[in-house]
Amino acid sequence: MPHPLPVVQLHVPTEEDAFHWHRVFDDPEVMEFHGGVSAEKSVYEELTARQRRHDAERGFCFWTMTDDDGEVIGFTGAQPWPHETFGPVGEIEIGWRLGRAHWGRGYATAAARATLERVRAAGVGRVVAMVNSRNERSVAVTRRLGMELAETYPLSSGDTAYCFRMEL
Repeated sequence: MPHPLPVVQLHVPTEEDAFHWHRVFDDPEVMEFHGGVSAEKSVYEELTARQRRHDAERGFCFWTMTDDDGEVIGFTGAQPWPHETFGPVGEIEIGWRLGRAHWGRGYATAAARATLERVRAAGVGRVVAMVNSRNERSVAVTRRLGMELAETYPLSSGDTAYCFRMEL
C-alpha cells in the first residue's frame, strides 16, 4: 500500500523567503540540474519578486513550500515559461525544487498535485514540466502526476530536456 503523501503548505514567496530559498538550495546535489552550482542570493531575490508579480497578475506562481513545522523546504508552483527562443514558448510551466534533506518523502508529488489544482482553478487549461532527462526523481514526479512526454529539447550542456505536458 502506498504511503500517504505528506501535508505541505504553500504561500506566495516573501522577501524573506529569498534567504530561505538560498539556504535550502545551497547544495551541489540540489543544483545538479540547475547549473550545477549554488546561485547567489540576488538570484533568489529577483526570482521571489518575479513570483510575487505572477501571483498578482495571474493568481499563481512558484510558491514557497513549508512542512508541518513551518520550515521552508523548497518551492513548487507554476509560471509562464520564462524563455522566448527555447522550449515550450508561451506555455505555463509547473515545477518544484526541494532541499536535499527533504527528498524521497513525497513532498514534490504532494506539492505538484496542489499546484495542478490551483492552476486549474485559475483557468489554466494545459501545463508543461521541463525536466532534464537524467533527473530521474523529477521524471518520476511527472509520471505520478499523469503527465505525458510530449517533446525533447537539446540542452547546451549536451543533456536532453524532456517536455512533459498535461491537459487540465
